Amino acid sequence: MKFVRAIWKLLVGVKDALVLLLLLLFFGGLYGALSARPAPVKDGVLDLNLNGSVVEQPARRQWSDVASGGALGQYRLRDLVAAMDKARTDDRVKVVALDLDGFTGGGATAINDLAEAVRRVRGAGKPVVAYGVGYTDDSYALASAASEIWLNPLGGVLISGPGGSNLYYKGLLDKLGVTANVYRVGTYKSAVEPYIRNDMSPEARQNYQALDGARLETWKQAVKQARPKANIDLFLSNMNGAVAAAGGDMAKAALQAGLIDKVGERQDFEARLAQLGGGAGDRGNAFKEIKLGAYINDVVDRKPSGPIGVVTIAGMIVDGKAGPGTAGGDTIAKQIQDGIRNKGVKALVVRVDSPGGSVLASERIRQALLEAKSKKIPVVVSMGSVAASGGYWVSTPADFIYAEPSTITGSIGVFGVLPSFQGTLAKLGVGADGVKTTPLSGEPDLLKGPSPEAGQLIQTGVESTYGRFLSIVAQSRHKTPQQIDQIAQGRVWDGGTARQIGLVDGFGGMSEAIGKAAELAKLGDERRVRYLEAQPSFSDQLIEAWATKDNDQAAPTDAFSLMARKPQDQLAQVFAEVQSILSGPSIQARCLECQVSAPARSPTHDQTLLALLRSWLTV
Repeated sequence: MKFVRAIWKLLVGVKDALVLLLLLLFFGGLYGALSARPAPVKDGVLDLNLNGSVVEQPARRQWSDVASGGALGQYRLRDLVAAMDKARTDDRVKVVALDLDGFTGGGATAINDLAEAVRRVRGAGKPVVAYGVGYTDDSYALASAASEIWLNPLGGVLISGPGGSNLYYKGLLDKLGVTANVYRVGTYKSAVEPYIRNDMSPEARQNYQALDGARLETWKQAVKQARPKANIDLFLSNMNGAVAAAGGDMAKAALQAGLIDKVGERQDFEARLAQLGGGAGDRGNAFKEIKLGAYINDVVDRKPSGPIGVVTIAGMIVDGKAGPGTAGGDTIAKQIQDGIRNKGVKALVVRVDSPGGSVLASERIRQALLEAKSKKIPVVVSMGSVAASGGYWVSTPADFIYAEPSTITGSIGVFGVLPSFQGTLAKLGVGADGVKTTPLSGEPDLLKGPSPEAGQLIQTGVESTYGRFLSIVAQSRHKTPQQIDQIAQGRVWDGGTARQIGLVDGFGGMSEAIGKAAELAKLGDERRVRYLEAQPSFSDQLIEAWATKDNDQAAPTDAFSLMARKPQDQLAQVFAEVQSILSGPSIQARCLECQVSAPARSPTHDQTLLALLRSWLTV
C-alpha cells in the first residue's frame, strides 16, 4: 500500500505541476498581451513600418507561429487605407514614413489602392518619406507615391516586371511512376499543364504574354504618373547600362535616373523624419514615432454597423468551413445569410481576391448571394488583385462588377487531376488485381489507373460543369453561352481587357462599390458599412499580440535578397505541389499567374466516386 500511495502522490504532484505551469503560461500570455497594447497616440511621424505583405484578409496565426517566430506580418489593406485617410486631416500626424525594408509586397491592385491612399495624404499637404535598402516591383510602386524616396548607399532599385518561369513536374512524375490523369475543358486552362508537360504550351504562352504585357503597362503608367521624372524605361530595358554609366554604383544609377530623391544611411533618413515631424522622440528615439498598430486601433472602427454588408472572399475557395485568409464555402455562405437575416443588411458589397478552387464551394457562395438578391438586396462585386476561375464564378450574381486595370480575372474553365500509381507499383515490383461486379466497382482505381468508364464519367462531369459555368456567366453578362465560350476556354484576362469584352462593368475599388451599392439600395448619402466576418477570439488576439510584439524590428532586406527569395519560394512550391498530387484528388485549382498564399487543403477521407467527382471539379 505504501508503494501505491507513493505512486498516487507522484501522480498528484505531476498534475499540480502541470496545472501550475498552465496557469503561469496563461497569466504570462495575458500579461504579454496587455503589455503589448499600443501606446497612446501623440504628435509625430506615422510610421508605416511594413514588415510583411499587404493582403485583403490576414490569415489567422497559430501558437506555432509565435514559438518559431517564422510568420511574416500580414497587413489588412482596408486598415492601412483607412489609416491613411484619417492621417490626412489628423493634426497629430505631421509626416508619414514608409519604411519598406521588410516589405514583401502584395497583389498589384492592393498595392495600387494603398499607393492611392498615400497620394491622398500628399494631396492634403503632408509629406510622405519612403526608405528602403532595396526596391523591387511592389515596393517601388508603393514608394513612388511618396514625396521623397530614400535609398541606402549599398542598395538598389531592381525592377523585373511580371513574368518568369513556372514549375512543370511531368519528368518528376515519370521518374516516380505517377500518372496524372487529366480531365479539362478550355484551350487556355493551363493550371493542369505542370502535371502533363515539361514546358508551357503555345496557347498558354500566348495568353500569359498578353496578360503580363498588359500588367507591365499598367504598372508603368501608375509609376510614371506618380513620378514623371523617373526614367523607368531605361531601368527596364538596360539596367546594366544605367549602372555602368554610374560607375557600377546602383544607388547612384537610381538617383541619376530620377527613381529616387536621396541616397543616405538610415540615421540620415531618421534625422529627416525628426526635422519634418517635430524633433527627436523620447527614450532616445530619433524621431517622435506614432506606431502603425496604435494608430489603427485609435482611428479605425473595427466593428462598424452600417446597412451595407461587406463580405470578403480571399484566398483559395474550399469546401466546408475555413478561417480568415481562405474562403470556406460554408463559412462565407453563413456570413451572407446571417447578414441579410439577422443584421439588417440592405445592400451587399463582395470583395473578391481569389484564384478559385472548389466548384461546389463556389456554387455554395453563389447560391447565398442569389438568396440575398431574391430578397431585393443589391449585390455589388469589387475585384481585388485576383478574381479568376472560382473567383469569377462567385462574382456572377452581382448587379455590378468593379475591377481595376491591374486585376487578374476570367479563367473561365474547369479541370480535374487524378493521380494513379500503376507505374510506381511496377517500379517496385508490386502487382494490383481484383474483381468487379460493375464497370465502376472499385473506381477510381488509384492502383491500376481509372477504367475507361470512370475516365469517361469524370470527363463528362468536367464538361457538364464547364457548360454550367458558361450558362451562369452568360446569364450574368446578358450574352449567349456561345459568346462567353469565345472569351472563356480558361483564358486569363487583365482588368482593362476584361472590361472591354464585358466581363466587368467598370473600373473602381471599394469606395466606388460601396457607393454603387448605396445607390442601388436607394440609401441616399448613407455609406456606412458592416463587415460580415467572425470577430477574433480572445485566443486569436493573444496570439496576435505576441506574434506582432517585435514585428517592427525586421532586418533590412535588400533588392538582391528579395530576388533570391523567388527561387527559394519555387523550391518550396515544388514540394507542396508534389505532396498535393500524391495525397489524392484534393488538388487545388489555380491559374499560373494567380499567385496567392493559401493554406493547403487536407485530403478528403470520403473516397466514394461521387465525393471524389465533386472534389476533382475545380475552377
